[in-house]
Amino acid sequence: MTTPVKPPPGKNGFKYREQFGVIVVCTDAKTQEAVYNRLKLLGYKLRVVTV
Repeated sequence: MTTPVKPPPGKNGFKYREQFGVIVVCTDAKTQEAVYNRLKLLGYKLRVVTV
């Protein structure tokens, strides 16, 4: 068996790992909470962001 080759870290030492995501724009905090809770129940890994 061969060991998978990992790419070396960048010049600054940061190891980049590609990720994919979706942003859901909500009208207010109450809707944001409801959407978060529903997606969490469906098994998604979530992060809450307010901008």
